[in-house]
Amino acid sequence: MADFSDLTLDVAKLRRDFPILDREVHGKPLIYLDNAATSQTPRQVIEVYDDYYGRYNANIHRGLHTLSDEATAAFEGTRETVRAFLNAADHREIVFTRGTTEAINLVANAWGRANLKAGDEVLISRLEHHSNIVPWQLLAGELGFTIKVIPVDERGVLDLAAYRDLFTERTRLVAVNHVSNAFGTVNPVAEMARVAHEHGARILIDGAQAAPHQAIDVQAIDADFYAFSGHKVYGPTGVGVLYGRAELLEAMPPWQGGGEMIKTVSLEVPTTFADIPHKFEAGTPAIAEVIALGRALRWVSDIGLDLIGAWEARLLEHATEGVAGIEGLRILGTAPDKAGVLSFVVDGAHSQDIGLLIDQLGVAIRTGHHCAQPLLSQFGLDATCRASFAAYNTPEEIDVFVEGLERVVGMLR
Repeated sequence: MADFSDLTLDVAKLRRDFPILDREVHGKPLIYLDNAATSQTPRQVIEVYDDYYGRYNANIHRGLHTLSDEATAAFEGTRETVRAFLNAADHREIVFTRGTTEAINLVANAWGRANLKAGDEVLISRLEHHSNIVPWQLLAGELGFTIKVIPVDERGVLDLAAYRDLFTERTRLVAVNHVSNAFGTVNPVAEMARVAHEHGARILIDGAQAAPHQAIDVQAIDADFYAFSGHKVYGPTGVGVLYGRAELLEAMPPWQGGGEMIKTVSLEVPTTFADIPHKFEAGTPAIAEVIALGRALRWVSDIGLDLIGAWEARLLEHATEGVAGIEGLRILGTAPDKAGVLSFVVDGAHSQDIGLLIDQLGVAIRTGHHCAQPLLSQFGLDATCRASFAAYNTPEEIDVFVEGLERVVGMLR
């Protein structure tokens, strides 16, 4: 089984930051293995809400009073935290959104409408989450461009040779995830960006599943756009980030109109817009959530993403070895480079039944299509079970999961 002895992560200490891990479910200690959907939140992030609403709740940017100044400083401080987290060149390249989905829709509606037309091509992969498929389908239906799909092999690995062959002189954009939420495949996004740029195309990277597991350097990747969500990286729901190259953001029109994103508004002459990034942040934002996101990213950075990633890789190894002996179980996604995601099906047992029964043992996993229906359809499936790991999970929890899964499968077969 996997050896954890050389890793210095103090998981027992780390777990004390998460009050929810003390609760029981159906009389059993909670074992939370649904982190790819939403990670749990440390008390340091939870405390941000009490601090903000109890001490300096005010609207930002517009006020001259002390509370507004303090809220603005905390809000904009998070922008710098995110810039450092992604190693962006400029804090102006960081746009706050409601999450990865909104960030992708922003690019589709602002950059896409200005740069795509009938006859153009957008490349996506079969590994994509629906949020990186549907916006492009909607826009293609309006503008008439073509969506071409990068194939995936039986391991869940993108076919890079086929990817290169898909490019033509009409290819304008590649939209691909960094890590597959369904299979855990880590895609070679730096190489994919290099190929895209060789052909004069831009690349948008869905980093929702990468941000919690590995250090991200948008300059080293050479990303044009990069998006992630707060709630998957130990932060709050309802907030996320779009990174965009400054020159691209500056050239893009606003997507939503309202307050904060303007310089001047007149009923007689055209409205003029704020500088980036505020041009894309219409209205009052989720102020507390943005500040809490900053605290979550500092919490992650203090531990170290390299250490977190190494720990989760051992958990994945431990779980993969543990389930290998379960009769009829088949793992989906066997890429050589994976994040902490274990997707599987069991012959003769429905994924939903497995999820419901193992929940009775206090174990939370995800079942269903994981918003990746095109991927699962390639394998003749409409659902899998998915266990996904975070820094606070332990080998002992994996052992309970495996033992419980064996019991559940025995009941269903």
